[in-house]
Amino acid sequence: MGNIRPTYIKSLAAQLLEEHSDLFTTDFSHNKEFVTKYTNVDSKVIRNRVAGYIVRSLRVKAIRKK
Repeated sequence: MGNIRPTYIKSLAAQLLEEHSDLFTTDFSHNKEFVTKYTNVDSKVIRNRVAGYIVRSLRVKAIRKK
C-alpha cells in the first residue's frame, strides 16, 4: 500500500520530468529547488509533494530497468 496522490501532483511531476528530465535526481532537497524554479507553485506543501513524487517515480523507473 502506498500514498494516494491527487492527479494534479502526478500530472505536474510528469510534465516536469518530460521537460527537464536531466535535472532531477533521487535527492529530495535538490528536486525541491528545481520544482520552485520551474513552476509557479506558491505552497510549500504542494512543492514538497511534487518533489517527493518525482523522487518516487525515478526510483521506480530505476528498479524496473533492472
